[in-house]
Amino acid sequence: MRMPSWRNVRRLWPRTRTGRRRLVQATAAVCTLAVLPAVWVQVSAGGRVRTVADVPAEPVAVVFGAGLWDGSPSPYLAHRLDAAVGLYRAGKIKVVLVTGDNSRTSYDEPAAMRTYLAAHGVPAAKVVVDDAGFDTWDSCSRAKRIFGVQRAILVSQGYHVRRALALCAAAGIDAYGVGVDEPHDATWWAGGAREFLAAGKAAVDAVVRPDPRFLGRHEEGVARALAADGG
Repeated sequence: MRMPSWRNVRRLWPRTRTGRRRLVQATAAVCTLAVLPAVWVQVSAGGRVRTVADVPAEPVAVVFGAGLWDGSPSPYLAHRLDAAVGLYRAGKIKVVLVTGDNSRTSYDEPAAMRTYLAAHGVPAAKVVVDDAGFDTWDSCSRAKRIFGVQRAILVSQGYHVRRALALCAAAGIDAYGVGVDEPHDATWWAGGAREFLAAGKAAVDAVVRPDPRFLGRHEEGVARALAADGG
């Protein structure tokens, strides 16, 4: 395929001052529209991103999946789970809802998360599994509609937890977020760039509020775990 020559590109440039001004205005409008979803995500989070130490106590922590390495939680996912362990030990939560991808038998993210939490001191009876948290909106929507979560602490990396807060608020969950700190390495920067792109889909999901990819029946796991704890 031949690349357009500079001469052909110049022909597309408006010849009049009015035309050039309109082109600049149109470009600025497009850039503004592209940035608005990311701004909405930041504003929606408000002052609700906290640390394990200062987050208010809530009945449930929702931990979002972040991939497996050879069947075990990836480092980023392990750090999210470590934060949930800290919340449980501090008495900030009573139940952990782990939500992730179990779309095939060879990949069971929530089960690996539950195993990790149990190995680090969270009783298995206090960990509830959502096997169909295929993306952040599905996880938030299912937490509310399937598991009956009303209030929660959302646990994720700092660059993602704001979008999770915005989407869970749209799903009807009153939540705070714990943003897990990470070194600003290539993975962190890639995650931040992905969040900018994902903000557009998040804005659409918040307005349209589509059904999750898999809805299913109401489940009593969270309610039973809370009732067993007297909550």
